[in-house]
Amino acid sequence: MLLISSLQNPKIKFLHQLKEKSRLRKKEQKFVIEGKREVSLAIHGGYQLLQIYYCPTIIPNEDVSAIIDRTSSTIDTFEITTEIYQKLSHRSTTEGILAIAKSKEVSLDNLDLDNKNPLILVAESPEKPGNIGALLRTADAAKVDAVLIANPRTDLYNPNIIRSSVGCVFTNNIAMGTTAEIIAYLNHRNIAIYGAALQSSENYYTQNYTKPTAIVVGTEDKGLTDEWLKNTTQNIKIPMSGVIDSMNVSVAAGILIFEAKRQRDFVV
Repeated sequence: MLLISSLQNPKIKFLHQLKEKSRLRKKEQKFVIEGKREVSLAIHGGYQLLQIYYCPTIIPNEDVSAIIDRTSSTIDTFEITTEIYQKLSHRSTTEGILAIAKSKEVSLDNLDLDNKNPLILVAESPEKPGNIGALLRTADAAKVDAVLIANPRTDLYNPNIIRSSVGCVFTNNIAMGTTAEIIAYLNHRNIAIYGAALQSSENYYTQNYTKPTAIVVGTEDKGLTDEWLKNTTQNIKIPMSGVIDSMNVSVAAGILIFEAKRQRDFVV
């Protein structure tokens, strides 16, 4: 384990740039993970760790060794000073460890969908990392079969998504594509499409989600595009008694997904 004590070290500069620049993450097919829990979930999710940077004044050597022992490949490991860690980390509660990992291919062609009666969450054009992270937490809690992101506007490995999802970006089965590609994918597999929308909609609890089902949510300000609205099996709405007619997208998704889970008797 080599010690790095300078902020000017090329490895530290690269790590910092990798955190900040989506274009570099896409080019290198690498991204940064911050936090002991997040690193552990990445390993659990089958991600390949390439490098580990840790601050021995925050995390014990034996904890780092235990993490490395859970992987099947050789990982370059570096000790860093408290000053460097504080420069690189966004939080003071991440227990002194960062890692560089290899990105996964998240195209629809690579989606592993084994369940013959899947429950899928689709999010169209989500932009705010906090909302994406919350959607991924909801999907993990419900253990949906896949999360599909249509027309993505944010890099999946944005550090804010990793952070807001508390590592659930690694525990979900995720794929990205255009709206047209995802609609074609769902139709080809005879998966019913329920779009969260006010137009021509029925109350969400009146529908049957026990067959292959995709629940689609749009952005909070614009909702679903016409392309989705024209291709849904049924549009569904959550009846609300207050003044406003919309709610946070992750809250809405949670209500809809867990109604589907209730109808399925919460069977995994």
